[in-house]
Amino acid sequence: MIYTSIENPRIKEYKKLQQKKYRDKTSLFLIEGEHLVLEAMKAGYLETLLVLEGVNFSLEVDTMVVSKPILSYLSSLETPQPIMGVCKKIEPKEINGNVFVLENIQDPGNLGTIIRSAVAFGIDTLLISSDSVDLYNEKVLRATQGLLFHMNFIVGSLEEQLPLLKQRGYHILGTSVTHGKDVKTIEKNLLFAIIMGNEGKGMSDSIGEFCDEFAYIPMRKECESLNVGVAASILMYELSK
Repeated sequence: MIYTSIENPRIKEYKKLQQKKYRDKTSLFLIEGEHLVLEAMKAGYLETLLVLEGVNFSLEVDTMVVSKPILSYLSSLETPQPIMGVCKKIEPKEINGNVFVLENIQDPGNLGTIIRSAVAFGIDTLLISSDSVDLYNEKVLRATQGLLFHMNFIVGSLEEQLPLLKQRGYHILGTSVTHGKDVKTIEKNLLFAIIMGNEGKGMSDSIGEFCDEFAYIPMRKECESLNVGVAASILMYELSK
């Protein structure tokens, strides 16, 4: 069977997944491209595979063969990929290991970069404030290059989660260019949680009160600041040594 009508009930439901409220309601999200689909399959999150008619690609999962207009209807890209997937959201696990904390991150590219770096440098969990960009935003998903499926995520109130980290003995690091320590001098053998704030405003004062100390990245005076994704990646690298 080839699905050709956008009026098909399943197709209409999948279209709704482009909206955050429906992703939250159903705990499902869409992915595009063979690489993301294969990563989702390996991690056990792929629920349904959608394949363009005539494309030779198969997996042992519920599969829908669809027409090109259907892919165009469901895709967020100007040039749709011939392979898409419907995935279940990643279930949060218990925190075990070092943590990166994100407060009010708005740019999906930044979040995707941070996720990739977190996997690369051995961060166990990303703790993301509820007012940050949606983890399942299509631009975030593409930016992660499939590494999303290799990370533990907890999305919620930082004011509730940070005290729990302190109770468990985490050393909480904030970032500050005015009263921070050179990140290279921070003790490396601690169980740590690093906080990064909003792209424009930085970390809020209320969240800063949870910090045990502050770190900064030394740089030439000609450069006032770094992109938050770049800064987060450098901090992870330095603290992973």
